[in-house]
Amino acid sequence: MITLAESYVYCRETARARAKNFYYSFVLLRDDQRDAMCAMYAFMRYCDDLSDETDTSTEETMDEWRADLASALNGKYADHPVWPAFHDAVKRYNIPHEYFHAMIDGVSSDLKPRTIHTFDDLYQYCYRVASVVGLTIVHIFGFKDRRALELAEKCGIAFQLTNILRDVREDFEMGRVYLPAEDLDRFGVSPSKLAYTPDFVELMRFEAARAFDYYKQSMPLIRMVDKDSRASLWALIQIYYRLLQRIEAHQYRVLDRRVRLSTFEKVWLVLQAGGRKLVGAY
Repeated sequence: MITLAESYVYCRETARARAKNFYYSFVLLRDDQRDAMCAMYAFMRYCDDLSDETDTSTEETMDEWRADLASALNGKYADHPVWPAFHDAVKRYNIPHEYFHAMIDGVSSDLKPRTIHTFDDLYQYCYRVASVVGLTIVHIFGFKDRRALELAEKCGIAFQLTNILRDVREDFEMGRVYLPAEDLDRFGVSPSKLAYTPDFVELMRFEAARAFDYYKQSMPLIRMVDKDSRASLWALIQIYYRLLQRIEAHQYRVLDRRVRLSTFEKVWLVLQAGGRKLVGAY
């Protein structure tokens, strides 16, 4: 059986290799917080991988993962190396278990093609795959004001809307369209044949405005988390917010390229966050 130390090594290596945006902000945390973040990420990464492996993933495999989760939360670990570190972090930071079940519900919904009809439908999806991430990690950041939970939910919505706008082409190629049908109809964009047209640009601008608004609503969260965690949260929000700005600056040309921030830009934001922490700018 894998030891707790070995499990944390696995989680750190997974986060370092695959957390393209999250990991940069982790370096600003205490060691124990960073390890917990890596454990949460490794769990969530595997959930995503299960839903993306369309040739092998089934409802049965998701049910098995859900059963393994229930066992791990009770201190009984299946073979996957994530479980000891995951369980340790959940206990250490008193993270509510329902967040993890909601995440599995969210990624399970990707196993079958479906139409997202309204923004309310999209919000529920974003909540399950992203807001629960925000609600999870805010417990690791630490907070006293219960309003932080509401803002963490909104922050997760902003992040996922940004991901959806960035990944329109990749999702379309997998048979997934997350843009609400009511918005596609409103702007005259066909969900079966996406193309870079003036109507598509207006649709993207409309959706981006929603995302920008959720960032604006969630910004007070930075001052609600524990003081030592604020630099990390600031860096994380800035990385995603700048990505949305980059999508806007590129005139929403996401169908023929993948819009991203460079490693240098993300490192620079982390350095800025550390500098702001040193001068007490939070």
